[in-house]
Amino acid sequence: MSESTPIVGGVDTHADTIHVAAITVTGAQVGDREFPTTKAGYTAAIRFLNGLGAVERIGVEGTSSYGAGFTRVATAAAMEVVEVTRAVKSSRRLKGKSDPLDAYSAARTALAGHGLATPKDDRTAALRALHVARRSAVKHRTTAINQIKALLISAPDAVREKYSGSTTLRMIEALARSRPAVATDPLTRAVLMSAKMLAQRVQFLESQAEALGAQIDAMVTTANPGLRAAHGVGSDTAAQLLITAGLNSHRLRNEAAFAALCGVAPVPASSGKTNRHRLSRGGDRAANNALFRIALVRMRYHQPTKQYVERQQAKGHNRMEILRKLKRAIAREIFKLLTRQIPVPEYADLRPARQAKNITITSAANHFGVWPTVISRIERGQQRHDELADRYRNWLKAS
Repeated sequence: MSESTPIVGGVDTHADTIHVAAITVTGAQVGDREFPTTKAGYTAAIRFLNGLGAVERIGVEGTSSYGAGFTRVATAAAMEVVEVTRAVKSSRRLKGKSDPLDAYSAARTALAGHGLATPKDDRTAALRALHVARRSAVKHRTTAINQIKALLISAPDAVREKYSGSTTLRMIEALARSRPAVATDPLTRAVLMSAKMLAQRVQFLESQAEALGAQIDAMVTTANPGLRAAHGVGSDTAAQLLITAGLNSHRLRNEAAFAALCGVAPVPASSGKTNRHRLSRGGDRAANNALFRIALVRMRYHQPTKQYVERQQAKGHNRMEILRKLKRAIAREIFKLLTRQIPVPEYADLRPARQAKNITITSAANHFGVWPTVISRIERGQQRHDELADRYRNWLKAS
């Protein structure tokens, strides 16, 4: 076939190999071949496709997993790469399944242009790596704490009474400093040794989670300061939303597509004279959980949201219906923050202004009816609350 003949490529990806296929713009099969998942293999796959014709587009399965390496090489070669979804089971059952069939299916999907997505960039992969590591540290820290508490339930009376009455933090610190070797009873020595090792594991995982959290916060703030500054959006929540949407925000076609991606687009559930909608069970559930956490924070601390909830309750709507509407509205706001550059006000002037007036943090906190730590965190830029910061700044000017 002539090198000027337009073709569309498809790639079926695996851990050790990729299978590359090509079709014409009319859907006719041109050729396919298997390559190893190495840099040389990816280069050979690109050369193979270029030898079959003029590549218009390449559909790749799993651009963020097994297809990540090929996607990077193809993108660097100035080729258009799109992510395609795998064939549905009913289609596979009828047509069969093999690597060449899956590769040709990916090529046909790319040619049809149905359900395509732009691959996420390397910045998203870097953020995901940090996020996965931090969540793993937090999860295993919780598991270790639960194991310590389970050990203390059946521990000897002296051990249980000594460590069970304090808070979790003090219990971990005390157990990490304990000396099991001085115990004479074998059971006491074994329980204390196990609890001490688990307590030290908790402290190690806490230090890892804090270090990873600081890196995530810095990366998120640099990538999208407007999102990080939104009310109720912490570093972990912002990171999850950026991972779901991708730091290359042009991937998102519109606000409705982002809502569907997060599983907050209302699904029609009408029948006959009944006209209603229900919660979506699809989409990225981690992003859905992030929106849920933002909604919970705003329902408790955000005055406009609290007023909205009161109005909805007066109309007879239950908590689940209100949360569904809130998550949909928050998704609309988040989409704007993801796709636009929102200016973020600086808080660096607050502390010098307060110190110049010889006003203590406690006095400022009492004036606004908040805890002193809230004022301190806002002054240091560790907490975003633009409304309170504006009132605080005006109060300092008037003092």
